[in-house]
Amino acid sequence: MKFVILFLLACILLALFWGLTGLLKSDQGSQRLVRSLTLRIGLSIGLFLLLLLGALFGWWRPHQA
Repeated sequence: MKFVILFLLACILLALFWGLTGLLKSDQGSQRLVRSLTLRIGLSIGLFLLLLLGALFGWWRPHQA
């Protein structure tokens, strides 16, 4: 499960930098920035829901010393 969370975080960062390059190379009528930010928002909401469901169903266990 840790791998899934790290993968989603990496995808969110990749979409963020993809949006930054779309902003820097903005052409009139280009949808690259909008698509990348929409993707980033979708991934962020998905990660939040995954963490929320994991806490609800007990997928995450606190470490005991």
